[in-house]
Amino acid sequence: MDYERLKPLLFRLDPETAHHMVAGLLGCAQRFTPLFSLIPGLEEPVRDERLSQELMGLRFDNPVGLAAGFDKNGELIGAMARLGFGFTEVGTVTPRPQPGNPRPRIWRHVKEEALQNAMGFNNDGAEALGKRLKKARPYPIPVGVNIGKNKITPEEKALEDYAACIDTLADLADYLVVNISSPNTPGLRDLQNEAFIAELFAMIKEKTDKPVLLKIAPDMSEASAVTLCVKAVEVGAAGIIATNTSIDYSLVAHPVDRGGISGRPIREKSFAIFEAIAKELFGRALLVSVGGIDSGYEAYRRIKAGASLVQVYTGLIYRGPGLPTLIDRTLLHLLEKDGFSHISEAVGVDRR
Repeated sequence: MDYERLKPLLFRLDPETAHHMVAGLLGCAQRFTPLFSLIPGLEEPVRDERLSQELMGLRFDNPVGLAAGFDKNGELIGAMARLGFGFTEVGTVTPRPQPGNPRPRIWRHVKEEALQNAMGFNNDGAEALGKRLKKARPYPIPVGVNIGKNKITPEEKALEDYAACIDTLADLADYLVVNISSPNTPGLRDLQNEAFIAELFAMIKEKTDKPVLLKIAPDMSEASAVTLCVKAVEVGAAGIIATNTSIDYSLVAHPVDRGGISGRPIREKSFAIFEAIAKELFGRALLVSVGGIDSGYEAYRRIKAGASLVQVYTGLIYRGPGLPTLIDRTLLHLLEKDGFSHISEAVGVDRR
C-alpha cells in the first residue's frame, strides 16, 4: 500500500492518535530495521555530495530537516535519518515536564493541507530528554534541541527556564534553538523584543559556545521581524529560523479559536517574512526556512532566497514519509537544470 491509499485511513483517526501510531511504528522500526520496509511510501534516502554542506561546524548530508514538534522527546532520531532527513530538531523541551493543553489540541484542515495545533509544549522535560540523547549518541545526523519555557513560569522569570535547558542540554545538542514564537504558551510571543533578546543571548554566551538560533513567528510585521533578527545576530545568534505557526485564522475556512496554523496556507506569509530577513542577513547568519514547504520546488525557492537549510513538518503528514527523498531528488534535478554543480551555488542566488 502506498501512502496516498493509507492516508484516508489515518485521517479517520484523531490527529494526535494518528501521530502516536506513526511514531510508535517508526520507533519499532528504529529498533528492528526490517520494519522500515513496511512503511508505505518510504524509499532509500538520496546520498549525493552535491547536496552536502558544512554549516556551524557540522556536516549536513542534505538540506532537508524535520522541524521541532514532531519528535518532542528525542525518541526518533535514528528513524528520521532513515527517512532521509539531513538533520532533525527535537523539542520544544521545557525545564520541567508538562502535559500541555487539554485534548483535543490538534486539528486537520484537509482541503487546505494544513494543521492547527494548540499542543502547549507537552514534553517529558529537559532531564528525560538529556538521558535519551546520551543513549542516541553518536547521532546519525545533526540534532538540534529546541528550548522553551514552562507554562507556569512567569514572563519575568523566563530567562531562568532557558538557562536551565541550556545547562542540561547544551553539551548534548549539535545546535540549540530558542523558541519564543509558539502561540500556545501564554505570554511567550511577548518575549519577541530586543531587550529580552539582548539579555537572553548575553546569558547564552556565558553558558555555551554551541551555535544558537532564534525561531520567530510569521505574524510580526516584516520590519519588526527584521529589526528583531538583526538584533539577535548582533548579540550572538548564529542564525534565524523563520517561521513558526501562524495565528492568522483567516488562512483556513473553518479554524478553531486557539493554536497555530501550519502547512500550505502559511506558505506565502512565511516566505515573505523569510525573504525580508534574508535581504538583510544573508551572508551574515545561517538562515533556515520553514512553513508550508511540501515539495522540492518550494524548498528550492527558499534556498535561492537565502536558506542554507529548510525544514518540514505538516508536509510530511500530507505527503508521507517519502517527502525528504522526493525533495532531495527534485533539488538535484533543479540544480542540474540551472547549471549548478553544488547546492551552495544555489543558496542565496536571488540575493546576489
